[in-house]
Amino acid sequence: MNHLSLFDYIVFIIYFILVSGYGYWVYKHKKEKSNDTKAYFLAEGSLTWWAIGASIIASNISAEHFIGMSGSGFAMGLAISSYEWMAAATLIIVAIFFLPIYLKNHIYTMPQFLSHRYNDTVSTLMTVFWLLVYVFVNLTSIFFLGALAIETITGVPFYMCVIGLAVFSVFITLGGMKVIGYTDVVQVFILVMGGLVTCYMALHLIHEKLNTKDLADALPLLRREAGDHFHMIFNKGDKFYNVLPGVAVLFGGLWINNLNYWGCNQYIIQRALGADLKTGRNGLIFAAFLKL
Repeated sequence: MNHLSLFDYIVFIIYFILVSGYGYWVYKHKKEKSNDTKAYFLAEGSLTWWAIGASIIASNISAEHFIGMSGSGFAMGLAISSYEWMAAATLIIVAIFFLPIYLKNHIYTMPQFLSHRYNDTVSTLMTVFWLLVYVFVNLTSIFFLGALAIETITGVPFYMCVIGLAVFSVFITLGGMKVIGYTDVVQVFILVMGGLVTCYMALHLIHEKLNTKDLADALPLLRREAGDHFHMIFNKGDKFYNVLPGVAVLFGGLWINNLNYWGCNQYIIQRALGADLKTGRNGLIFAAFLKL
């Protein structure tokens, strides 16, 4: 069912044109004479700490969060946010311990690091593995969920939505990290503001439907009526304990996932690899702040 008005469509199209056009403009005006692989991946020295932090978060947040994690939050509550605040802690660890090693050894891709640390065989195996993960897990889920969301609210055919998202992705990633860093600042501003507006609208809806005195009473009411959704740690016997098994989540395997994702994941850590140590660390810490 179509839930959007003409004004909504105009806003959506303007956003698409502005961000895509901005990415293409940066691509045309920021071209380097030496367009080698290193320059493409790193944009050395051109990203500030706030651009690095914003770009990391913009690359991380996608349809899997707005749809998948929001759905998990509706089902099990705030406990799902353990993924997010642990990510903030992990980013600080990466800033302190991982980043200096990468910069000292002039690393600009994770396969290159594995080649230096071990050998070319390990590097090739991990390259193939991550390529398959990106294509068949990351991109597939992001395009599917994003297209599903657009189809649901606009009525545009699913496959047209997938094509539109793919074209949009091309325009905002032309020219490598230098262009991505610029467009991601815009993207993360929209993400944060959109999230805050959505939160306000949800509380306003509770205030309106349940006749609370004012908007400030909506959250305490929500906590009283759905108190089980405000637990950060599940105990044995809880319905979702098998999904997020209490403190085992915080001191167990989730650390492996987090350190791998935030410290050894090419499309995340590469934002900081082209900066000096101070700028890169500040960028990672700013990303941790945005995560919280």
